[in-house]
Amino acid sequence: MYDVAIIGAGVIGAFIARELSRYELNITLLDKENDVSNGSSKANSAIIHAGYDAKPGTNMARFNSLGNPMFDKICEELDVEFERIGSFVIGFDDADMETIKDLYKRGKENNIEDLEIIDGDKVREMEPNLSDTIKGALYAPTCGILSPWELTIALAENAADNGIEILLNNEVQDIKKTEVGYKIITNKGEIDTKYVINCAGVYADKINNMVSSESFVITPRKGQYFVLDKSVGDFVNTVVFQCPSKVGKGILVTPTIHGNLLLGPDAEDIEDKDDTATVAENLEYIKEVARRSAYTVPVNKVITTYSGLRSEVSTGDFIIREAKDAKGFINVAGIKSPGLSSSPAIAEYVVDIMKDIAGGLKEKENFNPRRRRVVRFDKLSDEEKAELIKKDPRFGRIICRCESVTEGEIVDIIHRNAGATTVDGVKRRARPGTGRCQGGFCGPRVVEILARELNKDMDEIVKDREDSYILTGKTNKGEQ
Repeated sequence: MYDVAIIGAGVIGAFIARELSRYELNITLLDKENDVSNGSSKANSAIIHAGYDAKPGTNMARFNSLGNPMFDKICEELDVEFERIGSFVIGFDDADMETIKDLYKRGKENNIEDLEIIDGDKVREMEPNLSDTIKGALYAPTCGILSPWELTIALAENAADNGIEILLNNEVQDIKKTEVGYKIITNKGEIDTKYVINCAGVYADKINNMVSSESFVITPRKGQYFVLDKSVGDFVNTVVFQCPSKVGKGILVTPTIHGNLLLGPDAEDIEDKDDTATVAENLEYIKEVARRSAYTVPVNKVITTYSGLRSEVSTGDFIIREAKDAKGFINVAGIKSPGLSSSPAIAEYVVDIMKDIAGGLKEKENFNPRRRRVVRFDKLSDEEKAELIKKDPRFGRIICRCESVTEGEIVDIIHRNAGATTVDGVKRRARPGTGRCQGGFCGPRVVEILARELNKDMDEIVKDREDSYILTGKTNKGEQ
């Protein structure tokens, strides 16, 4: 019997799990996927928005404004890389400049500090590669970048360090009300809990409808992206947006926290909540629009593409409340952009809701907000590298040449709480496979290390989901 079951192990669910792990509660975090952060949290723009875009008075505006300043402390505690690089919303004509003025006004109403409208010359002085047709821009210095999947993994790990149980590959099939709470029926069995927190992303409406009347509908909105090589990662040093439209913040050009360049996303409403395929026509559109921001954007340096799904909710705003006809069932739904930026503030608010429902929560005396530091071998000094190799020779063996990732780093992230069990799980935690060759050289070695460390046969190791096998058996000679 759990006190709280959180459905959905994306950044919102993981943040809530971590915040609730401060209290004397028996908590489970469950997800239908084979790892945490396998939904929208692994495939978005990776930006901590300043908070000027959301309509004043909405949950989006409130939680973005509160959430943005929280990331410095949280990322320091969890050893997650985070950098405030600022953002531009660029305008090309008088109509765009009116939009920029409106965004500036919104930002002021949302209590966003240090916003500034600058002219085109100042924009190009700060970012020389941008278009000479830019008339002006809104500059927001508090915008930041990080890795959303690394943040989610760190949150889940810290929550597990503090006692929560993570149940993966548990797809919720039904939920029944009971005398003491709820019975969650998954493909793996039954889970009894007093309270349920629904953080199921694009499936949050489906989960809600299992116990409550239909009060919102979520439409998946797909956005596709290009990732460019690190050799052009400094093409811009600031997040560059074009003026937003009704369907999103537009095509952006931005550096990533790991030194790549990112272009995208487009916006397409779809029906299939699992459709993350990329489409050539959409990708060509992204290239074309990105070139408006910067004629010379180096699209010949693309190393991969991907797409992610946003939760476009019928209410038009974040839904964060207890269901009226299902006591103890809390919806945290429709969390699209600026959801990542809002996530720590949303988690604190959900804890407050839980305190009201439960009549108070007792804090743990031994809660630890910090996780064990992550080894980033390529960022160590030569002296630090030598000392580490002396202690553990596995840090002297490079597995991923593109990203300079060592065997020691891979072994470490496998054996942590919420550790890697798949090739993509290793990729998201330590970066082998994210470089120029996209795993062409390091992939087989990662499979070998996973099999050895998890005491499995190599043909049991999967790429990502449970059935995404890489090897199907042995050859006639008995070799993999």
